[in-house]
Parts: sequence; C-alpha cells; structure tokens
Amino acid sequence: MKKTLFVLMVLMLLTSTILLAEGVKEQKPYIAVVSKGEQHDFWQQVKLGANAAATDFGVDITFEGPPSESDVQIQVEMLNNAMAKNPVAIALAALNTSSVLDQLQQAKERGIPVIGFDSGVPEAPAGSIWANASTNNYAAAGMAAEKMFEVIKSKIEAATVARPVKIVVMNQDASGESLLSRGKGFRDTMIKLIDEQTSLSKNDIAVIGNTAYIAPDSPTKGRKVFIEMIVPASAAMTDATNASQAMLNKVTSDNILGIFCSNEATVKGLLAATNDGATLKSNPAFKDVVVIGYDAGAAQKNAVRNQYFLGSITQDPYQIGYKAVELAYKAYKGEPVADVDTGAKFYNYQNMDDPDIKGLIYD
Repeated sequence: MKKTLFVLMVLMLLTSTILLAEGVKEQKPYIAVVSKGEQHDFWQQVKLGANAAATDFGVDITFEGPPSESDVQIQVEMLNNAMAKNPVAIALAALNTSSVLDQLQQAKERGIPVIGFDSGVPEAPAGSIWANASTNNYAAAGMAAEKMFEVIKSKIEAATVARPVKIVVMNQDASGESLLSRGKGFRDTMIKLIDEQTSLSKNDIAVIGNTAYIAPDSPTKGRKVFIEMIVPASAAMTDATNASQAMLNKVTSDNILGIFCSNEATVKGLLAATNDGATLKSNPAFKDVVVIGYDAGAAQKNAVRNQYFLGSITQDPYQIGYKAVELAYKAYKGEPVADVDTGAKFYNYQNMDDPDIKGLIYD
C-alpha cells in the first residue's frame, strides 16, 4: 500500500513538474509597441510588420496608438498602461518627447530597453533610447532631389541673373525632426548636384525662405538659382492649401521649375489647390513644373499614376514595424543594437505596380 502511494505521489509530482514547465515554456516575452497612431494606413502597415516580427522572434506584442497625432495625453496613458504590464522592452514613436520623460526615466531605472521607431523620440535624454528603426529622411529626400534634377538640369544650366530659376520645397512645419531632415536633405543634395554637374557653382545659388531650413553654410548670395523653403502658417489643411496657391500664383513670374512636397500633408495642400493635380497638366503655366511628393495615400497615388507628379518617395512602413520589434527583442536578449535605416524608394507611374513597390504605397 505504501509502495502504491509512493508511486502515485511520484507520478503526481512528475505531472506537476511537466505542467509547470509547459506553462513556463508557453509564456512569451512581452514587448509593448506604442505608435503615433493606428488608424491611418501607414500605421497599419507598421503594425503588420511588427506582428510579423513578433511571430518570427517568438514574442507577444501589443500595438496601439492614439486616434490622431495631436492626442499626446492619450499616447502617454497608453505608454503607462503598457509599462504596467512589465514589458521586457518597449518600441516607441513619441508624439512629444517632453511628455514621456518620466516614462523614459522609469524604463531606464527598471532596465527596460526602449527602441525608437519612425521619427523615434527626438532629443531624448542620452542613454534612454537604445536604437532607432526609421527612414533616413535626409537620404530619402536627397533621392527626390536626384530624380528632379535629372529632368530640370538643362533648364538650370540656362539660368542667368536676368532670368533666374526657382525650386520650391514645401514643408509642413519647422519643428519636427523628420520634416527638417527631409527639407535639408533635398536642399543639400540639389545644391551638390548643381555645383558638381552643371556649369554653375554654389556662388550662383541662394537658399531663401524659412530660416529653420537655411544652414549656416547654405549659399545665400547667388542670383541664378533660388531654392525656396516654404512652411505654411500652420499644419492645418487650409493653410497648406493657401501656401500652395500663393506659390502657384508665382510659377511664371518666379520661373519655378520644380516643387518638392516633403510629406503627405503638403502633398494634400498642393492637390487641393490644383483640382487633385489635374490643373498641373491642364494649365499651360504649370504643365512643365516637375512635382515630387512624399509618402502615399489615394490622392497622391492617383496624381502619380496620371503623371501630374513625376513621382513620389515612399518609406517602408512594414520594415519600420518589423525592425522596431526585432531591435527590441535583441536588446532584451542582451545583444548589441544600433540604428537601422528601414529604407525608401522612388515610385512613378511606370513602377508603382511592381511587387517591391506596390505593398509600400498604401491608400
């Protein structure tokens, strides 16, 4: 009888141990992903990438963002709730860095790695962000300058003091790091191309407009090529549209050769001022102006497909989400991590349906 009871106790102990082991085995590391938004198609692509990485690396994630990018306090509450679940790492695209300073400090004290993604956490305290998964906005906008330069090079060559030319860069604001990088990347690349690949030099170029986009070493005294950095009065659609209309009114008088819209909001402003882009081709004054956009959206895709725009730059939101979770997982595992450029591509009416582009240009 005693032997039977002993055997039963051993079997029960073994069963409990196996069940406990299985329970531990099934418990996956938890990574919190807090985004700037969730409803926009861009963020849905980021979410798809994050979920794919969660599957590949065997982790559980939550992906959440506020209803709009002005809902800073809602994002802060989401971050607080996520931290209360004891994540092994956090991926964060902060709407406002100053609003999450306490959370960054708490994460640092608790040894929780924080990975920035998309625009990350600009000017975060040193050591609080382990790495970033984001587009190299400077290089991506430089690609737009290269594509535009190919088309307008001969007209730039023909510029004189008596008949100068202008290239316009539309920027939503003068504070967001990603937008500043785009404006500066386009500006610097265009200056370099003109200086190196035409008979003109930096002495023939002047960068004008919003001072936030004029660097100490930017050429400002030239009188043959003007690169105008425009920022609407606010981020509101009406102001973006008004700024676009004011610029379009000077296309002929200022001899504007090209327009670069550095984000979806400025693209929408330009489209609103041109009957969804149709006026860019139907109006003789605009038909030779080369326009390049940034990101996607149904209206912008339509403008590219109809060749109202030469093309646009698309980020890779899927890779932004994937790499954010991958970096978070590696940081949790104690592996070294560093910033990752998630890439960008130029699309036009010819390649926008190609397999490597189509999935990146959301509606």
